[in-house]
Amino acid sequence: MPDDDAVRAWALLMRVSRQMLERVESALKEAGLPPLVWYDVLHELASAGEAGLRPGQLISSMLLAQYNLSRLLDRMEKEGLIARSAVEGDGRAQMITATPEGLRVRRAMWVVYGRQIGMLVGDRLSEAETKALSNLLLKLRLSAD
Repeated sequence: MPDDDAVRAWALLMRVSRQMLERVESALKEAGLPPLVWYDVLHELASAGEAGLRPGQLISSMLLAQYNLSRLLDRMEKEGLIARSAVEGDGRAQMITATPEGLRVRRAMWVVYGRQIGMLVGDRLSEAETKALSNLLLKLRLSAD
């Protein structure tokens, strides 16, 4: 069983994470922008470049269930932020790419998102504390693999 400090650390990590995500989501909504998960999809697609990604690649990088991703991609395609194309030689497969409008929306979202990161982390922690926190979280992430 975990000791009291481990339980306290876990509870604080979960609460702070939820609070920060709620702040980011609220700021995006106030700016008339889509939810944060849309940014994550557009970021992954922009990073992939013109080649795009298959839905399975997005699922593994974003840790979304396939049914959630399918609905999300449908909404994003309807808004003109992504495009789907068939994979030559594989009739069932598709590639997903960000459209120019998707890239524009991603940049607009980053202005709000980046500002929130600055206010919620950068303005509250020193450079040394930020590096220490990053190292601790990386240690937790790696130990969970």
